[in-house]
Amino acid sequence: MNPINEVHVSEPGLVVVDVAAADAETALAFQQLLADRWATATAEHTTRDAGEPGVRLRCYLDLNQPLDS
Repeated sequence: MNPINEVHVSEPGLVVVDVAAADAETALAFQQLLADRWATATAEHTTRDAGEPGVRLRCYLDLNQPLDS
């Protein structure tokens, strides 16, 4: 994955989440659980690194903006 951009963690409550999972469905389901709770910039697809098992995705959360249940 690319290095984390400083602006994404420039203040308390901002989080970068890197997910590694066996398949895209699992990674995207986990991301949706996060998005259901906090303001989240979601990824639309996963990536696969040659020679590495599983898939990866990165999403960005703002824990200062919880969503109403």
